[in-house]
Amino acid sequence: MAEHTSSSITVDAAPEAVMNVISDFPRYPEWAGEVKEAEVLGRDEEGRAEQVRLLLDAGAIKDEHTLSYEWFGDPEITEVRWSLVKSQMLRSLDGVYRLTPLAGGARTEVMYQLTVDVKIPMLGMIKRKAEKVIIDRALDGLKKRVESGGAKASEDGN
Repeated sequence: MAEHTSSSITVDAAPEAVMNVISDFPRYPEWAGEVKEAEVLGRDEEGRAEQVRLLLDAGAIKDEHTLSYEWFGDPEITEVRWSLVKSQMLRSLDGVYRLTPLAGGARTEVMYQLTVDVKIPMLGMIKRKAEKVIIDRALDGLKKRVESGGAKASEDGN
């Protein structure tokens, strides 16, 4: 089984506000630094993104990939999982955001887990460090976006 990297952060907002930002893919370029374009390619029967094309530019690493998304929820934990459909540089990419309400629902613990396998040879230690940087940047950007009121639905009805 592949090793994964995970981290978490507490956001001063309800899980619904956090999930609104996570699910608003067209606005990712506004807060997710490496994402230069995001396009929803397909939606499920509830209107949630099922497949998303992302154009990434992380300096030395530039890639376009398509991810498949699954959405889960219950009264205590809300979760979105994704996996790689196609990519030029990646062999696999699996991730999850898990949202847990805190303080009566006024705050949210956001856990982000990521497993990446690149097509080029890379030492495990370097790969874990890269995953950690990606996760930390994403969590920081998400927290800032949600807490600044960026949880409004996008114009495409997402």
